[in-house]
Amino acid sequence: MAEARISAYLPPHIDPTKAPIAFGERALPKLNEELKSPDLITRQRSLMALCDLVHDSEYVYQAVHLGFMDSLKTLLYDEDSTVRQKTTEVFLIMAGHNIGREGILKSDLIIPLSHLLNDPVDIVRRNMHQTFEMLSELRAGATALVDAGLIAQLVSKLESEHDEIQELILETLHFCLQADAFQALNAGAVPILKGKLSHPLVGIRRKAACALLEICVPLEGKESVCKEEVVPIFVQLLEDEDAEVRANAAGALMFTTITTQGKYAALHSGAIPKLLALVKDNHSKVRLNCIKALTTLSETPEGRKVLLPDVNLIQECLSDSSEVVSRAAAIAELVIQWKP
Repeated sequence: MAEARISAYLPPHIDPTKAPIAFGERALPKLNEELKSPDLITRQRSLMALCDLVHDSEYVYQAVHLGFMDSLKTLLYDEDSTVRQKTTEVFLIMAGHNIGREGILKSDLIIPLSHLLNDPVDIVRRNMHQTFEMLSELRAGATALVDAGLIAQLVSKLESEHDEIQELILETLHFCLQADAFQALNAGAVPILKGKLSHPLVGIRRKAACALLEICVPLEGKESVCKEEVVPIFVQLLEDEDAEVRANAAGALMFTTITTQGKYAALHSGAIPKLLALVKDNHSKVRLNCIKALTTLSETPEGRKVLLPDVNLIQECLSDSSEVVSRAAAIAELVIQWKP
């Protein structure tokens, strides 16, 4: 499906010429001085030159230790949209390096960056969200985003942002939910994510299902998913054309069906036949999650009764090429065939 892409091209009236780079050790200090210049063109040219330099991790290291973070933090509030665009681009490039991510976190830049959540320029917001996503890949980064209290704002942006940015937000939430799911739950994330499960873009469906999988880990998340009647949609997604969507839906069912409420919600939604149909799926992650979900469902008398005639399908997985799948199948076989 075709989708609109956010353009990173600069306005045609902006002179793209980069600032001349000073020789040797003077290069970065001179750029840092120019970033503070009252002259707009000087600031723009310096940022363009800096964008090129920070692709090199050695320059990132030098920039962090020469105090660039404070200069760049100030430029996030600049009135000129091109300055904000190039400043967020610098942070985005720096976040691609370990030293850059650590520098951003140590400089307490999460809150200043979050002030751009409502920036009128799409590319500025995209750069900011992509930076957040890269930071969240670190446990410390995900924790910093949670501690900054930004989860509720990120969840609310799922209802208004462009599809491209929604994917970045969902990826960020995936990592942040591993650190703490309760902010998202309190922000009403479940009904919003539920709506994304039927999105026409596979990337959004995939990442929404992944976020809901993380939400289903704590008991409160399982209860919320059942209350919002998301389980029937998980069951429908077991037939999705995308393997990651199927795997995430099965994983969410695997966690949700740990509770009695979740078990019967899945049973009443016809989960068992669809899960059984996937125990031979080409993707090992799908097979594993389906077998584990079937194991929890077989803990109910109703589930065991339905599964016993088809236990041979589980037994065929005992010789699966994946060791974790074969081990899960062995456990499932024991549970299904258990007799009081």
